[in-house]
Amino acid sequence: MSVTDVLENRRPVLGINSLGRIGKLTLWHHVGRKYFQEIIVNIGREVGTGLNAIAQFIEKDVTYGTIHKFLYGIKSDRIIQIVDEKKGKLLIDGIPVTILREARNPADIGWRNYGVDIVAECTGKFRDPTLSPEDPKGSIKGHLAAGAKVVINSSAFKIKNKALSAPSDTVTLIYGINHSAFNYKKHLIVSAASCTTTGLAHMVKPLLDNVETSKLLTASMSTVHAVTNSQSVLDSLPKAGEKDLRKNRSIFNNIILTSTNAAEALSQVIPEVKSIGFMADSIRIPTNTESLIVLNVTFQSQVNEDGTKTPLTTKTINDIYRKAAEKDPEGLLIYSTEQNVSTDLIGVNAAIVIEGQFNHTRTAFIDVDLSQIPALPAAVRTEATKNILRIPVVHAKIFGWYDNEYGSYTNRMGDLTVYVHKSLR
Repeated sequence: MSVTDVLENRRPVLGINSLGRIGKLTLWHHVGRKYFQEIIVNIGREVGTGLNAIAQFIEKDVTYGTIHKFLYGIKSDRIIQIVDEKKGKLLIDGIPVTILREARNPADIGWRNYGVDIVAECTGKFRDPTLSPEDPKGSIKGHLAAGAKVVINSSAFKIKNKALSAPSDTVTLIYGINHSAFNYKKHLIVSAASCTTTGLAHMVKPLLDNVETSKLLTASMSTVHAVTNSQSVLDSLPKAGEKDLRKNRSIFNNIILTSTNAAEALSQVIPEVKSIGFMADSIRIPTNTESLIVLNVTFQSQVNEDGTKTPLTTKTINDIYRKAAEKDPEGLLIYSTEQNVSTDLIGVNAAIVIEGQFNHTRTAFIDVDLSQIPALPAAVRTEATKNILRIPVVHAKIFGWYDNEYGSYTNRMGDLTVYVHKSLR
């Protein structure tokens, strides 16, 4: 029997490292999806008084309710059974789930003992793909040493040694944007980017795919982002070396300015944005999920001084998104004309929901001082009046909702995980 035959006949088993927010919801996603016939979850420590405490944690969620009602509706029955306390075995909606409670270092987990081919790394701690599997603090490559064939990281890569670049066996993929770039002969470690980058990529791609909006002059974004577990419930002392003191302030009582790596990660999946100096920042607010991207884009317009040519308008922008949504077979982009508030969209299965009624544009002229442009031919300056060139531009402000936990991010990471696993077979 060939290796291909073995893979095709093997029972698909998923490994999940961590039961944090994304780890837990990844378990929910794949229990509901039923693609993987068995799931191994590593938490690396004892929890509460035993397996029952873990089962209750998996079953109940403040944001999404209970797993059985989330999957099957309000009249559904409970779907988690404890099979073997000592061995950590559960049965969740018919899917065997084993909870591992010993190893914290990925290299020590022993995925090969359970037939795991692909691991979802959801701790948020192992983000540097340049570290050796033998690193004493643990490394994402440790999952490979423990038997996994591919690791999918639920966050962007972060290389500590700035003199190093990402290894050739790594890649950043967003489902629906560039997931088909996965090469099973080459890629061993995949970053699923972040929730914000996922939503942002699905906002930017329709603009780049349209002739009228494909050439961006400038772009920036702010995400009005729900709280995450990296923030403090109450004011707390920062760790040694911590530079951002705001994250240690109480999220219950504050709007907190912070950073996001969404712009850098976006350039890895959509290289065209590298040339425009894309900027991004994050504003954390006291809600548990559903975030909002405010995308600011400037285009060169076709309008003349006398207005004889029609500029890009709000309708133009909205039509681009409306048509993109209509052509999207998986519904990854939704165009909405409703007047939404954030809770309306919690759990919606889409990478981004465009808030069409609130998008708007403004056409203007900007004066460019040609004397400030280096290496510009003198003949060009001579033709310009007073060394000034007037350029018509359109500023667009575009709004997009995304469920940063389940609906937008975990579902897209789940799609990517299944796609990668199918590519291995």
